[in-house]
Amino acid sequence: MNVPDRFELFVLPEGVKKVTITPDPKILNTTTIVVQREDHTLGNALCRQLQFQEHVTFTGYRMPHPLEPAFELKIQTDGSITPVAAAQMGATTIQGQLATLEDRLRTEIKRYKSVGRRI
Repeated sequence: MNVPDRFELFVLPEGVKKVTITPDPKILNTTTIVVQREDHTLGNALCRQLQFQEHVTFTGYRMPHPLEPAFELKIQTDGSITPVAAAQMGATTIQGQLATLEDRLRTEIKRYKSVGRRI
């Protein structure tokens, strides 16, 4: 089969960078960010988060090949911040949202265990 081993989906090979940033020479304030060993989960979340930022004029992502765990994220800003700064702000926001979700889940699990099962 041509399906890669599971560990190949998240273990970064030696000599491969996790993130590659390439400014677009044709379009002002545009950058393409390639993230290795990630898939639609992070790509879509980051793209959607960037769409809510006021300084981002365009964002989109794509998976170059379905069997390769990497995505390309293209970001264009209005020039008041760099595309890389926008991506960093988006990633920080996602981290905060995930921390909040984790706290809420832990609280609900504790509450559920203290009340006991009522079926």
